[in-house]
Amino acid sequence: MTTAAPGGLPAAAPPTGTSRWAGRSELLVALGLLVVAVVVLREAVGLRGAQTRGVVGPEAVPFVVGAMLVVCSVALAADVLRGGRGEAEGGEDVDLRHPSDWRTVLMLVAAFGTNIVLVDPLGWVISGSLLFWGCTVALGSRHWVRDPLIAVSLSLATFYGFAIGLGVNLPAGVLTGIL
Repeated sequence: MTTAAPGGLPAAAPPTGTSRWAGRSELLVALGLLVVAVVVLREAVGLRGAQTRGVVGPEAVPFVVGAMLVVCSVALAADVLRGGRGEAEGGEDVDLRHPSDWRTVLMLVAAFGTNIVLVDPLGWVISGSLLFWGCTVALGSRHWVRDPLIAVSLSLATFYGFAIGLGVNLPAGVLTGIL
């Protein structure tokens, strides 16, 4: 008789290896979190000279994020060493028996790469529009009129949202003076 874990999934079987470290691959995730935490904290030490309007300036946020990453990595490592295991992937609407769709992945990588290359010379509105439209095409949408209009709308909304709402100017590129 098999027991079911919460959510109706079969309970994970205990590790079958004889090694003490068998079934402990989650420790690599904890180690990765710790490495990211160290990098964030190291970079936070170098942040100086930002304009502050109050007692707590922008230098505090990376220290808080780094500390939270350290706490998460230590908690995850402790849980794994005490026998905790991640839940088995249910797959939701994904059939795990089929291989990855590398064509879609490569098209998404191409859309992001195009954005990286074109954001400075053409500006965010054009490169962001290409990014959003390329992602819709890569993910299977074939609405050739609607998708580019939505992509341009999203790019303009984020451009002005950053400029007006956050005070961060994204590159205007060839549209400098028009936007």
